Amino acid sequence: MQMVDDKNRYEIMAKRKMAMGFSIALILISLLSLATRGLSLGIDFTGGYLIEVGYDNVVELEPVRQALTEAGYQDTTVQHFGSAKEVLVRLAPREGVNSATLSDELLLLLQSAYSGEISMRRVEFVGPQVGEELQEQGGLAVLYALIGILIYVALRFEKRFSVGAVTALVHDVIITLGVFSVLQFEFDLSVLAALLAVIGYSLNDTIVVFDRIRENFRKMRTGTPELVINSSINQTLSRTIITSLTTLLVLLALFILGGEVIAGFSLALIVGVVVGTYSSIFVASTSLIALGLTKQDLMPVEKEGADLDESP
Repeated sequence: MQMVDDKNRYEIMAKRKMAMGFSIALILISLLSLATRGLSLGIDFTGGYLIEVGYDNVVELEPVRQALTEAGYQDTTVQHFGSAKEVLVRLAPREGVNSATLSDELLLLLQSAYSGEISMRRVEFVGPQVGEELQEQGGLAVLYALIGILIYVALRFEKRFSVGAVTALVHDVIITLGVFSVLQFEFDLSVLAALLAVIGYSLNDTIVVFDRIRENFRKMRTGTPELVINSSINQTLSRTIITSLTTLLVLLALFILGGEVIAGFSLALIVGVVVGTYSSIFVASTSLIALGLTKQDLMPVEKEGADLDESP
């Protein structure tokens, strides 16, 4: 970035067309992946059984999968959970079979294919109807959050600010979902909660920038909207980057050391913080320029007869 002056240390708005092209490319890739590959929905949304089994020694997953397939359990997902001695098995819903019976059958089956000791750690069941309701309620939660933000920003700032904020948030949500679709990471309720947290985090960053933009539009008597917005971003840039970096340090520690239990949750937050920081700097501010924001839009409205009221 080209160095200019203290108020415009970096020519960020000069790069807005390049940044928007990059964002559009990421969104298209995300939408294409979501349309073709979809999300790897967890048991919370699809319904079925989740069974955690503990082994007394390290176990390979392929013999476990083979034993389940030979026994007629076709729609299964087998993975290590936390360590190589813990195995998590996901089964599709089965009519007329309760979780206690199924877990006993599965434990006997896995025991017959293993020479050591096996113990049942956890059994969970979510019905298909409950899973569909959770999908619907989760989607509505994200939608209601965006509508509430649209109203809040419009009341606090100006309608063009609200459009810019929601544009940045939709950008963040689509790209985060796209990462999960491309990598086929499991998408469950904890990831949905992380997605809502990403919306809040990204909005907080955007509001900080918007506050400075509104203030500078009223203070800076000369300069184009691009110059005023560029100055505002430069003034908040160090705060935005430091906040994001310190947050990322914690999230990376959770992702690396937290195990598979919170891997999806922490990954969603990592992607959301990175994309949210980027969108606060480029997408939200660029939207204001595209919508034609001017100084006159942010000037306080003078009441008619105010001069007469002040005269003796």
